[in-house]
Amino acid sequence: MTPTRPPLASTPQPPYYAVIFTSLRTEDDDGYSRMADRMVELAAKQQGFLGVESARDPNGLGITVSYWRDEEAIQAWKAHLEHAVAQRLGKEKWYAAYSLRVAKVERASSAAGTDHSKE
Repeated sequence: MTPTRPPLASTPQPPYYAVIFTSLRTEDDDGYSRMADRMVELAAKQQGFLGVESARDPNGLGITVSYWRDEEAIQAWKAHLEHAVAQRLGKEKWYAAYSLRVAKVERASSAAGTDHSKE
């Protein structure tokens, strides 16, 4: 069962960091959904984790943006043993292509009742 989570992350006032993971899936789904759910569950327990937003189109193109307090939190998550296993499996069988970008969020605003920061 896929855990329900809000579609928009509730983030604090900037600055904070965004890790932008864009991927193109292969047709191999062996364990992917379970692993993706586990990674969200595990990331949420990491110090410095602020939230996540994710979407995938029917052709397999997906974007996941995770938000972190600082670069140290991002590095700790990258080095987490269970996350390292997921990274290896992604490279070996789940992703035809991917890119990873890290950006510092300096400004943020929102609407529709999700006012999590003001410019």
